Amino acid sequence: MLAEGLSKQPLDAISQSIVSMGFNCVRFTWPLYLATDDNLATLTVRQSFLSLGLNESIAAIQLKNPALVDLPLLQAYKAVVRNLGDNNIMVILDNHISKPGWCCSNSDGNGFFGDKYFDPDLWVNGLTKMAGLFNDTPNVVGMSLRNELRGPKQNVNDWYKYMQRGAEAVHVANPNVLVILSGLSFDNDLSFLSNKQVQLSFSSKLVFELHWYAFSNGNAWASGSPNQVCGSISSSVMRRAGFLLKQGWPLFISEFGIDQRGTNTNDNRYFGCILGLAAELDVDWALWTLQGSYYLRQGVLGMEEFYGVLSYDWCKQRNSSFLQRISTLQSPFQGPGLSDIKPYKVLFHPATGLCVAKKSVLEPLYLGSCDESEALDYTEQHSLVLKGTMMCLKAAGEGEKVTFGVFCSDSASHWELISDSKMHVSTKLTANSSSSLCLDVDSDGRTIVTNTCRCLSNDKTCDPENQWFRIIDSSRPVASKNSVMEWLFRNLWWNVL
Repeated sequence: MLAEGLSKQPLDAISQSIVSMGFNCVRFTWPLYLATDDNLATLTVRQSFLSLGLNESIAAIQLKNPALVDLPLLQAYKAVVRNLGDNNIMVILDNHISKPGWCCSNSDGNGFFGDKYFDPDLWVNGLTKMAGLFNDTPNVVGMSLRNELRGPKQNVNDWYKYMQRGAEAVHVANPNVLVILSGLSFDNDLSFLSNKQVQLSFSSKLVFELHWYAFSNGNAWASGSPNQVCGSISSSVMRRAGFLLKQGWPLFISEFGIDQRGTNTNDNRYFGCILGLAAELDVDWALWTLQGSYYLRQGVLGMEEFYGVLSYDWCKQRNSSFLQRISTLQSPFQGPGLSDIKPYKVLFHPATGLCVAKKSVLEPLYLGSCDESEALDYTEQHSLVLKGTMMCLKAAGEGEKVTFGVFCSDSASHWELISDSKMHVSTKLTANSSSSLCLDVDSDGRTIVTNTCRCLSNDKTCDPENQWFRIIDSSRPVASKNSVMEWLFRNLWWNVL
């Protein structure tokens, strides 16, 4: 019931670290009983920790955050929200569970309406109280009604009955917040909405949320061909939730993440796939998780969280390369108010979180910031053309650097998406060539080359990630017009010659 980490660092230091890592929002969990059981809500932080035998933790909180230690738990929760606001961080209030504890399982009594700890009337009362409690808190921008509905009692009819009721209760108590609805089966399934949408008295503030982890599909990523698994599961995600985007609804991937030690093959293979799809769909998201450790989890004192972006002591980043990969997704590629530029194409490389860029039309392409990427068009002839020019992406051969050229009718200028993942960008040097070359990253980790396409078969041991590029839409401001002017100058010079 208390935000993690307050025994490790001062509250304001944690908020500042969130900002320094590029995040602008916290999905802040709360148990239902914190809002509905006055005996819990009025219990002080000190009393709560001492009752659990967490003597060392409370001593550390006394040292790091003395202003919080004797606050009632609900007031301590409010203090965290307030400090996040002081640091210009938005908050989504997430009703994660009813009875305080670790979440989630099918049999924990918190899974679905009517379970042991999940009384629908009490839940609506709790939502109403929390919505009203933060009605005058501008950085509280949304309320997620319930995390990961699940278990043997789950059914569509009760989902509509109670989620609509909860949504209306939140709206009445706080008309300013987004209302966020989760699906069934641990928030993996919203497919039932394709047949019947919710009926609410309000509009323009409803959001649906989805959770997607590698383990959502067991050990499929480690035991299968990465291209095929990525293609199959991405298609499944679109059927179960992604279709909402096509219908005009906001979709929020409110949980995803990996073991940041980098040793989990299942997680590692999944990560490039989800980053590619998230970039293409340009969805908002929340990463599991911030915390590097817990006060108490599942009976274990001080358990380390290897999915956490912070280290065990909350002093540093756990994995800086991980943050580099997600950093370009911390800003939208498209959206209202972003720019007046008509959407164009960029080539996004999920393995690095970078995009294909160039210093000039005379030099090879390289991986750089997606804010430096040149605007491209992907034509009906499958050429990647530098927007506003007649120059196109051209392959020169195996292991050769990729550049722009002016002759765009040959085979080496036509690029196809050939694998199940839709992330192998391939070409053939001649129309009669029997083999394909794919965009790749050279051994320097930066220069774009073409190499023989890898991992297109059922080989479960092959790693295709270096050759994965996603063609995505962007309307970010273009960094520079110098390249186009350079092209015009070059062609005028040829004309003079």
